[in-house]
Amino acid sequence: MKWQKQLLDLINKSQDKKIALGVDVSTDEYPIETIRQIIELFEQVRAETPLVLADFKLREVTDTKQAKNITFHTHGRASYTEALEWGQENGIETFFYITDVTGYFWDELKIDYEVIWLIPDKFKPQVPFGKTLNLV
Repeated sequence: MKWQKQLLDLINKSQDKKIALGVDVSTDEYPIETIRQIIELFEQVRAETPLVLADFKLREVTDTKQAKNITFHTHGRASYTEALEWGQENGIETFFYITDVTGYFWDELKIDYEVIWLIPDKFKPQVPFGKTLNLV
């Protein structure tokens, strides 16, 4: 329950900010039930949070209320560029991103908002910017 409390605290600290939740759908090896619980938590605390589904491209932008049937792929190829650019273009101030952070970052990517990487594993990857929270 430790990470749940930490995540809830981070969401609550973002109450006055425009936020979004991203999900890396490039693999189905994540704990899918945990991801569904995270989406439900966002919906309960910040109803209709924008939900960005991406792998090597932007797949869908919806909201947490509409997130019933997320399709996870098996190819394992991920790029964070389009999802993070979407955040930039839409004035997002805090972007929560569920991923293992093993995907590609475009070198010239410039992000001027807070990114919190929600990692569904014990693995602690080095991130190019932002903070990490392991979901285990």
